Amino acid sequence: MSEGAAPPDVAAAASAWYREHGRDFLWRRPGMTPWAIYLIEVMAQQTQIERAARVALEWIERWPSPSALAATPPSEILKAWDRLGYPRRALALHRAATAMAAEHGDEVPRDLTALLALPGVGPYTAAAVASFAYGQRVPVVDTNIRRVLARAIVGVESLAPSARRDAELMDSILPEDAEAAKVTNVAVMELGALVCTPRAPRCEACPIADACAWRAAGYPLADAPRRTRQPRFAGSDREARGLVMAELRSADRPVGLDELAVVVTDPERLARALSGLLHDGLAVAADGGYALP
Repeated sequence: MSEGAAPPDVAAAASAWYREHGRDFLWRRPGMTPWAIYLIEVMAQQTQIERAARVALEWIERWPSPSALAATPPSEILKAWDRLGYPRRALALHRAATAMAAEHGDEVPRDLTALLALPGVGPYTAAAVASFAYGQRVPVVDTNIRRVLARAIVGVESLAPSARRDAELMDSILPEDAEAAKVTNVAVMELGALVCTPRAPRCEACPIADACAWRAAGYPLADAPRRTRQPRFAGSDREARGLVMAELRSADRPVGLDELAVVVTDPERLARALSGLLHDGLAVAADGGYALP
């Protein structure tokens, strides 16, 4: 089946399945504010969704508006970020909140172009906020959705990311009604997470199996190279950065190099970690030691 030639029943079948089998995430329920949805989507970019949502809900209580977050020193935000990983996202969040407070009336913008202009916001996050927070008919594509599209619509095991192609494929199955389109976005995402998984997909439980082009083609393997396994975390520079950040978050004064050498015992790893954190604006040199900015 060619790209864009979507079976007409994919959206309806996936949405019906989702209403019965989808996970009941708090942030998908009615009543969640755009600010809450924005925070959760940003935090979940490279973090397990359940963990990200738990931290996001704590942030919403502490900082109920963009201006409240914008008025907070970056050091406090980095402490609250804790161990969500990739703490540069916390600084981008602070800059985005500052822009919302100054340029968007202390609200998360509705317009896709305005969302994409915010620091740390890419095509997925912008589309997710537009759809899930504001109910706009916008195609949302993450890795789970891309996998379903590759298999059900194109007829291949997987596709390399392509923002334009992926958006066009997802748009081809979205209902015209904005609310139905919103449900379809969530439904296909859940279908990819729970049924159409990267390995051992549960085709017998799939609501769109009869319309799946990959299944009809006999499950051909992908031509694209397999993703390489992520390097081991233990002993890595990423681990060293995390250990240094944990020390800086827990201290109420600058932490000396000798103290950091206790938690990162390899001098070269420690030097690389500190150099990277200083470069990324996640740490500053202060009073003979290092501290959060």
